[in-house]
Amino acid sequence: MSLPSRSVKPLQGALLLALSALLFSLMGVGIREVSSSVNNESVVFFRNLVGVLFFLPLVLLKGTQPLKTGRLKSHLWRTTYGLAAMYCFFYAIAHLPLADAMLFTYSAPVFTPVIAWWWLKEPLTRRMLLTTGIGLIGVLLVAKPSQALLDSQSLVGLAASILAAFAFVSIREMSNTEPAFRIVFYFALFSTLISAIPLTWAWQALDSHDLGLLLVIGLLATVSQIVMSKAYALAPPGIIGPIAYLAIVFAGLIAWLRWGETPDLTSLLGAALIFGASLLSISRR
Repeated sequence: MSLPSRSVKPLQGALLLALSALLFSLMGVGIREVSSSVNNESVVFFRNLVGVLFFLPLVLLKGTQPLKTGRLKSHLWRTTYGLAAMYCFFYAIAHLPLADAMLFTYSAPVFTPVIAWWWLKEPLTRRMLLTTGIGLIGVLLVAKPSQALLDSQSLVGLAASILAAFAFVSIREMSNTEPAFRIVFYFALFSTLISAIPLTWAWQALDSHDLGLLLVIGLLATVSQIVMSKAYALAPPGIIGPIAYLAIVFAGLIAWLRWGETPDLTSLLGAALIFGASLLSISRR
């Protein structure tokens, strides 16, 4: 069945997705630091709990009317993909080099055009395939994946990438009736309820430092989710997806500022390819 027509605003969508990528990079740094003392189950739960708490002022001020939906099944599917991707992503950040983990997560746009073509019947052009390919080459040059990619743990990172791609396209599928804040709210609510189950056997005591980091991570994740949801509502994943590669560039800059890691010529070349792919993806009629 064909979907209702949507307005396509690639420039606005690209800018919002770039902001989302920056926030996700900051979140990744926080996860890397807190994972040294907090288990993956707790990190995932608190990230989602903060998302629910973020919406409490809205509920108190406007009631539940803005959150009413007739797309509950779609929200459940989006939660299934997104939560599974989150577990895999957080695990990859904790157990793989940060560049490798970010590479896996932000290679999701490689898969989004094909999934959007198969699921939403959106066009899949040679230009889209070209931009995603160029972007992926740039990611490889920037991240310079270590031999950890050959480890079995790399399969978890790859799963995060594919699941995230499905989550992105599911957002696009709902965007004709569901505003960004509603998509993020139901994702946070359902994910909190589901991720609370593993805590029955994996709960651990947290000190004030770890709790503070978890709250910051949850806030960054929630805001970036809202921004990302709005971005994919403005333009198809196949058009603006390569913008998500900027997260690798942002992560490299943060690593330089935080730990003094200086990008080499290969990284700069990769960054140029990423920006080039991003511009090619939106410079179309």
